[in-house]
Amino acid sequence: MFRLNNLSAQNSIVLPILKELRDKNIQKDRYRFRKNIERIGMIAAYEISKVLKYKTTETLTPLGNADTVELKNQPVIATILRAGIPLQNGVNQLFNQADLAYISAYRHSLDSGGFEIKVEYIASPSIENRVLILTDPMLATGQSLVMTYEQFLSQGTPSEVHLVSVIGSKDGVEYVKKHIPNATLWIGGIDETLSADGYIVPGLGDAGDLSFGSKTQH
Repeated sequence: MFRLNNLSAQNSIVLPILKELRDKNIQKDRYRFRKNIERIGMIAAYEISKVLKYKTTETLTPLGNADTVELKNQPVIATILRAGIPLQNGVNQLFNQADLAYISAYRHSLDSGGFEIKVEYIASPSIENRVLILTDPMLATGQSLVMTYEQFLSQGTPSEVHLVSVIGSKDGVEYVKKHIPNATLWIGGIDETLSADGYIVPGLGDAGDLSFGSKTQH
């Protein structure tokens, strides 16, 4: 069953972070923009941690033994190059023993004026029977996230799937719900519409360019 967790559903520190991410003047500071993306990732990771499986163990302290708890299994944190790196970094700061996975997926502009999603590279450990956390900052149409997920299935079938985004559109959320029905989506905020060329409105712009600088288009 698909589960949606909108981190903006109630007042929290997520809201002022999103305000800074959307502000076109604050966006000029790339370092601050990346750090705010990371902060969303850390918050999402904390929320995800509440629903994972744990095991009890015993830890030796300087004064004796303590009953302690640790994750039963470390997750695989996957992302889409290059825009997803800051979000992945944020999640990884809490799950700091996790394995990391990467895939290249990008919009290829068509002469007709539309675009297609192209995937050219994947580097991942086996995800067979493991918790997969897939990060993609902008959930616009949802096509790139779904295609990326399907590509990662070549590395095995995960036991759980958690999707993390900063901002999405209602259409994108519905698309992901339809095509990855057994996932849990953790998202900073959901906007109403998409522009004609598939960008979230009001959104915040191109997360990859704002994080790392503009790129040439091919």
